[in-house]
Amino acid sequence: MTVSKKDQRIARALKALGHPVRIQIIRQLLKQGTCFSGDVSARLPVAPSTACQHLKTLKDAGLISGTIDGPRVCYCVNEKALAEAKAWMAKL
Repeated sequence: MTVSKKDQRIARALKALGHPVRIQIIRQLLKQGTCFSGDVSARLPVAPSTACQHLKTLKDAGLISGTIDGPRVCYCVNEKALAEAKAWMAKL
């Protein structure tokens, strides 16, 4: 049996959401729209380097995107990817 690309994408997204800090990041980004990585890490109960690892996991899963703005990165939620994961969860 072959696993579809859509199922693989959803599995990556759900795995990325499997940590409470990453859920906090998504909530913060949804609330603010966008923010810079330093702003995100300042509001989390983890070290900035750990926050960066969580941001990378979310970005690799396609749940957030980052735009370079000089020496900083501005992150925002990928609404389409999040909606897809939410729709799949609603079917359970």
